[in-house]
Amino acid sequence: MSTATATLPRGLVIARAWAGLGDAVAPLSNATGRPLTRTVKLILDPLVLRPVLHPEFAAGAVAVEHVDALRDRITGAGPVLAATASWFLVFKKERRRLRVTEGNPQDLYFQRCFELATEHGMPGQDAARTAAAVLAEVHAQEGPTVAGLREFVSDEATAYELTRLIEATWAATRRSPAPVPAPTAEFLATCAAAPDQALLHALVAAAAGSAGAADHDRPGVAHAHGLTDRDRPSRPALGARASKTNLPKPFDRSIVERLFTPLTNAFLRAGLADVPSLVRQEIDRSAGSWQLADEVSRVVMVLGREASAGLTGDPPTGDAQARLRSRWEREAYVHRVLRMPSSALHADVRGVREAYVRRLWVRLHGRELRGDTTAADQVWDVLDGVLRSVILDQRDRLRSLLEREAGS
Repeated sequence: MSTATATLPRGLVIARAWAGLGDAVAPLSNATGRPLTRTVKLILDPLVLRPVLHPEFAAGAVAVEHVDALRDRITGAGPVLAATASWFLVFKKERRRLRVTEGNPQDLYFQRCFELATEHGMPGQDAARTAAAVLAEVHAQEGPTVAGLREFVSDEATAYELTRLIEATWAATRRSPAPVPAPTAEFLATCAAAPDQALLHALVAAAAGSAGAADHDRPGVAHAHGLTDRDRPSRPALGARASKTNLPKPFDRSIVERLFTPLTNAFLRAGLADVPSLVRQEIDRSAGSWQLADEVSRVVMVLGREASAGLTGDPPTGDAQARLRSRWEREAYVHRVLRMPSSALHADVRGVREAYVRRLWVRLHGRELRGDTTAADQVWDVLDGVLRSVILDQRDRLRSLLEREAGS
């Protein structure tokens, strides 16, 4: 292999550079001495390596001519990273003293520690006071919390009443209207370059989004969209607990699971309603077309379903399909995965449309919770942004797979 084409696994290069920083960064490292996954995601990538500005550091494999530069960036940031690790220990001590239990400390504090390390260096005599002030700021966000949600649904009488409400709401659900001709293709043809608010209004007025969900109660339809693992959507349970790492597909989630992720983001929940209102609104939303409340959200789901149809298979038709297909096919990792003889990531690449529709639902669900409407000039940003998000997730999974293989 020529020097021009030789590469090294990115994770291996990072691990070797990280090892040179020694015990000073141990609080940011795992048991093997490598940087924690969150260290890479929250500190090294966005604050040290900055792959958006340095694309040569972005791929799962780094060309040999860029290895020294990547290593030098990590080595050069060594003093700040050591100070970040020390600040993180201070934060954890103050967190215990203040009996704070909400949220993951790494998610909440890593970047704040890096900021303090950049500004002040190693923690000084007033470090505890500074950490306490930042903790108060981080955890003083207004709005409902996961703890409040769990407490609300754990009351036996409340849980009984809410379960009956779910049953009654689903029993009263009206079937979506039969599909009618709607100018979805016309809107998708122009929404990226010249969005037409009148066309979007026409789609909403015609209930084109609700009509697009008319066949969800037929066996296999919602499953084919990637929204459920069941043969057809069924009434959700109230639920009691949830985990970000093990959330079911959107239509299979309990009411608690549907609200869990938004409530874990301290920066987003400030604009949300109180817990009892959120739960009752979610029960009502779960029984609607696309399990969404607003017709404009349902219309965007139909637009996204149609725009994503060109991601794989037959050549795209229309401007929106062509733009999404072009973005997808430009991704080098897509071609790399498909060249692998056997990989768990093949399903990711081949199932990109289902992943896209799921992510679109999550995005629109979050917008509804916050009360954000979607205007015509925002639709393409949403549709394109969802694909970017799916791409970043799949690229991260490929990078992690390559790093594990390199480590073994």
